Amino acid sequence: MTGKPVRESASEYAQLALPNDANNLGNVLGGTIMHLVDMAGAMAAMRHARKLVVTASVDSFQFLHPAHIGTLMILRASVNRVFRTSMEVGVYVETENLVTGERVHNCSAYLTFVALDSDGRATPVDPVIPESEDEMRRYRQAGERRESRLALRNHMKADNPTQR
Repeated sequence: MTGKPVRESASEYAQLALPNDANNLGNVLGGTIMHLVDMAGAMAAMRHARKLVVTASVDSFQFLHPAHIGTLMILRASVNRVFRTSMEVGVYVETENLVTGERVHNCSAYLTFVALDSDGRATPVDPVIPESEDEMRRYRQAGERRESRLALRNHMKADNPTQR
C-alpha cells in the first residue's frame, strides 16, 4: 500500500449561520455545529480513502465561543492518521464576522471514520504521510488518542454484560 500526503485529504467547508440554525439566544445550535463537523470530517476521510466512510466515534466537543447568526462558519478538516481500516480526522471550526473580518476559534474535534467496501464491510486504507512538523505532531497524538479510545471502549464493554 502506498501512502498519501495529508494535504490530499485537506477539506474546507463554509456555511453562513442563518436564523433557522439558532437557539433562543441567537447562537448556532451545538447540534448544528456537530453535524457540520461530521460532514467536514467525512469529506476529508473520503478524499483520503476514495471510498465510502462511516463515523465510528467522535471525541469530546469543547465549545470555546458561540457562533452567532450572520457569521460565516468555516470548518477545516484533514486526516491525522490511518489505522488499517479506520482514520482519525481532525476538524477545526472558526467563525468569521463578514463585516469586520474578525475570526474566532469555536471548537475542534477528532472523529474516527471507517472505510467501507462495496459490500459495506470495513476495508483497508492507504496510510497518511505527515510532512510538516504540525502534521507529524498530530500523527503522534492521534496514536495516543486511539489508545485512549480503545481503552474506553473496552471499559464500556466490560461494564455492559450484553456486550461481552
